[in-house]
Amino acid sequence: MADDQFVYAVARIRAKELTLLDNAFFDQLMAAKSYKECLQLLSDKGWGRNGEESAEELLSIEREKTWDLMAELVSDISIFDTFLYGNDFHNLKAAIKQVYIGEEVPNIYITHGTINPEVIYNAVKQHDFSLLPEHMRNCAEEAYQVQLHTGDSQLCDVIIDKATLDTIYSKAKESGNDLLTKYAELKVVAADIMIAIRGAKTGKGKEFFMRAMADCVSLDKNRLIDAALTDEEAIYEYLSSTIYADAVLSMRESSTAFEKWCDNLIIRNIKTLKYDSFSMSPLAAFILARENEIKSVRILLSGKLNRLPDEFIGERLREMYV
Repeated sequence: MADDQFVYAVARIRAKELTLLDNAFFDQLMAAKSYKECLQLLSDKGWGRNGEESAEELLSIEREKTWDLMAELVSDISIFDTFLYGNDFHNLKAAIKQVYIGEEVPNIYITHGTINPEVIYNAVKQHDFSLLPEHMRNCAEEAYQVQLHTGDSQLCDVIIDKATLDTIYSKAKESGNDLLTKYAELKVVAADIMIAIRGAKTGKGKEFFMRAMADCVSLDKNRLIDAALTDEEAIYEYLSSTIYADAVLSMRESSTAFEKWCDNLIIRNIKTLKYDSFSMSPLAAFILARENEIKSVRILLSGKLNRLPDEFIGERLREMYV
């Protein structure tokens, strides 16, 4: 898609941005007296199709709407594959586990990947990884052999998770798009930090960290590993010397607070890259904005359904794009 062809698509997205949920609307949702009242407010806002959906159906429909819109706006939707590779690798995990136990497991595959889940399942079942794209073959073979011969599901997941990060990072760089590149950088940073923290808490060794962590530009993986091999405080000390120093406070609070910090960091960064009317960046930013609000709506609805205190729910809501 030539740069000048994005002009119309970006104009459409600018109009669609006006329909994104803002902080004022989330205040309305928080003030709602019940879960059902929240669903009604969302329906009045145009979410869902007939006002009778469950929460999961509602969120699924909204995700479908986003991708249907992108299919209308661009001739080649593969330009957004950076956001979808994670679904492919999730489906690879699911296929390996399903083949390993030899039973059909319902509802374990995610839609909106770059590869049909059935293709992934058949590749694993037939042990023919040539059916998969090149960036998945080696990790699929290794993870399959580990699961088959050792039954070590954790190591199987580590192998696939690392390949996921490497693929997102390399494919984003290949795209030449600043927003995708920044998104991938932050995605890897967040994952590496979380691996370091969890590994330090459970006493993981250097081999684990080397196998699990992905390379990126803004963190020194070797220094992070050395810190993780010492203790959590050493991780905080290292991060305090980087551009991610303000993550330390949230990390000390909880893993949930850190995950929120990561999501908010991505939203803040994409806001600075959404104004180029001659690139895909505003469209990619819109996809991330929609995923961000869907995540926040899920958190809020779950909290309301389980009658959790508003303060507890509010602490977990993400920053909005608008």
